[in-house]
Formats: sequence, structure tokens, C-alpha cells
Amino acid sequence: MIDLVRSSPVSPAVSPARRAAFEILLRVEEGAYASVLLAAREQELTPLDRALCHELVMGVLRRQLWLDRLIEYYADRKLAELDVAIRLILRLGLYQLRFLSRVPASAAVNESVNLVNFARLRSAGGLVNAVLRRATREPDVDPTKTIIDSVEKISVATSHPPWLIERWTKAFGNEEAEAFAHSNNEPAPVSFRVVQNRGQSSKVMEELRRSGSHLLPSKIVDGAWRISGAGGSLSELVAEGRIYLQDEASQLVAGVLQAQPGDRVLDLCSAPGSKTTQIADTTSESATIIAGDLHEHRLRTVVYTARAHRLSSIHCVALDGLHALPLAENAFDRVLVDAPCSGTGTLRRNPEIRWRISPADIQDLSQRQKQLLSNAAATVKPGGRLVYSTCSVEIDENEDVRQAFLENNPSFRAAELPLDASLMTSLGAARTWPHRQGTDGFFICAFERKRK
Repeated sequence: MIDLVRSSPVSPAVSPARRAAFEILLRVEEGAYASVLLAAREQELTPLDRALCHELVMGVLRRQLWLDRLIEYYADRKLAELDVAIRLILRLGLYQLRFLSRVPASAAVNESVNLVNFARLRSAGGLVNAVLRRATREPDVDPTKTIIDSVEKISVATSHPPWLIERWTKAFGNEEAEAFAHSNNEPAPVSFRVVQNRGQSSKVMEELRRSGSHLLPSKIVDGAWRISGAGGSLSELVAEGRIYLQDEASQLVAGVLQAQPGDRVLDLCSAPGSKTTQIADTTSESATIIAGDLHEHRLRTVVYTARAHRLSSIHCVALDGLHALPLAENAFDRVLVDAPCSGTGTLRRNPEIRWRISPADIQDLSQRQKQLLSNAAATVKPGGRLVYSTCSVEIDENEDVRQAFLENNPSFRAAELPLDASLMTSLGAARTWPHRQGTDGFFICAFERKRK
């Protein structure tokens, strides 16, 4: 385990943003998730420091491989020869020099050397100083320039593992794979929906506009909005339960489920509750919604959100969807399986995922998804609808799961999706992409149980 470091009384000061970014990146090296750690540090930072910390953490994680190749060039040594803390400090310094034009080069260098002292690795101060000074003298070095292999070139340019680039190229073609990989390094827009159960949408929108927010309606889903330039009113409205931050593609799923007032609905993998609460909000609270999840602590998030939105139709049940469900057969009008997945459609928000997953993980997830879908199918009424979705772009987790289900469940047929043709695949499922719609990468399909 990497210990979080603390400065000694004689260490030069490090800006709060850079210190927090360094500590968060150390924790990410251990396996923590940056988004969680950033949220936990928000209250201790000023708005400016918070913004810089977020930019540094996400930028370094998104550009990691590219930055590492620069480190090896400027340091004239292999990355493995450097202590993990020094690697992180150099990534932070180089990211500021290459991507943050408003940060003076001298500040990037000096703050990085101060971070070395903060980390109690003073002996490496000379190395960090020399590497970053060289980087200021040679600002146009391109670590991809001498790479001949096309997969490796895209891999370094976009900072993705070569096996992922090769996989996407085979599945979607060179142009699509490269565009997708580049888009994963861009910040995701902030999207939300208004909680209808908490009052009039017009009042919420007016509050946001008065605070200086710029609002754009979604091009792919009714009721979703993108927001930029948001002031404090955004966080206040979220805390009050009047709006809910949710990617536009994620908001499509509830519309595909088509739950009606009075329906019995099962959301098998409900936590953290984004789709569960959206379904409850759009069914006028007259549906009965069972929110299942394997872990009770994750269901507590669903309960908290339902209370904040003043939704009373959601009933949480801890269950293991990989085993026969403790629910009556043919009991639900609508069933949703928003399955646990590799998350490759969310790499803009969770860039560290790209370094943690493996081909074996994707195969294992595919098998689990097939089992979840099969178990969920037993609870669907004749004439009922079963929806399957993931935030993965992998065919193994999407089209292959859909095809296997149809082959093994003759009592179901593919159902049409009430979505724009631009989102539809040739097989009758839907896909969204960061580089096409500006949303997370989602896959959505639906099935209908045949009436006897």
C-alpha cells in the first residue's frame, strides 16, 4: 500500500490543488477511483483549486501513456526505474507544461520540485528539475513520431492499452476506433434531468438561467439537458433533490423500458439508482418498483436518492441476480437489467478503467451478463418487456449477449425501440458514442415475452 505523504515543517509550500492531485493519484495507483476521491476533497478546496485539481487528476489519467513516453525521452531512462511517486510528479509537471497554457512554465517546474520535497524524496529533486527544464527547452517533442505500427501509434497518441485499440479496430474499423479513443480524452458534458415529482420544471430552469448557466436540450432524449457555466445553484438543486445529474444515454433506458402507471417493475441491478428513480418519477408514483442489488450498502444510495426525490414507489431488495431470483415467475410487466460491465463507454469519466480491465475480464463479464439476463427473464409476464443495457462498447457484452439470449429463450422475441433511427444498429439495438452523440457509450436492446 502507498502511504499518503505529508510535508515536513521545512518543506517548501505546495499549492493545495497540486498537493490534492498528487495524493489522489497515489490512491488511484492503489486501485481507488478518481471520481470518488475528487468528490471527497471538494469541500477542503476553494473553487479555483478544486477546478485545477480536477483538471490535473483527470488530465494525467487520460494522457498517462503519452506522458510516460515523454518522461522516458526527457529522462533518458525507462519508466520502471523511477519510484511511483516520482512518476506521478513528472506526469503532473509535464501535463501542466503541455496542456495548461495559463500555468507559467516556471510555476510548473518549481511546484513539481516542491512536491518531491513534500513526498520526502529530496534526492530525486535534481532529476525532476532536470527533466522538466529539458521539457521547457524542447516543447515540441512528439512521442508518436517514430512509431510505425498503426495500433501502437494510436495507442500512444490516445493513451490506451494496445490490446484495446486492436480490439476496437477489429470490431468497428480503424476510423471509428481512433475517433472513439480520442474522444475518451475529452471532458464529458454535464447532463441532468429535472425531478418532476419535486415541482415545476420551468422554475428549476429559471433558477439555473438566473445563476448564469447555459442550458441546451438533449438531441437524443426528451427531458434531458446539458449545462455549462453552472454556478452554485446547480449543486444546491442537486442537494435538494430537484434535479439529478445523469448522462443523456443513461436517460434513454427508462424510455425504452416504457413502464406505465400501475405497472410492476423490476430493476435487477439498480444501484446507484439513476434509472430506478427516473422510472419512478415518470410513472407518476403509481408503479410498484422493486430495486434489486447484490450489496446492501449500494442499495442505501438508492434509498437516499428516492427520499431526496420524495419517491415512495421504490422498494429495495438485496439479492444475487446470478442465482435463481427470490421473486415470483411472470410477476413483472417491465424488467430492466442494466448489467455490471467493463465500463468502456465511460472512459471520459473513469479514465483509469482502461489500465485495469483485461480481455479475460470482458469474457467473464459477458458470461455473468448472460446469466443475469436469463434469471431476470423468468420474472417477465407474457406480453411484458425486458430491457438489457450496458455502458460498455464491447460486442462481447452487448450484441453477443443479446444473440445468446434470443437463441436460448424461444418464448421471447426482439422488441422495437422507441428511439431515433440515428441511434439504431442493423440488428435493432441502440448504441451511443462519445464521438458521435457526445454521450457515454451505451448499448440498449429490448425483448418481449410472447403471449401464449
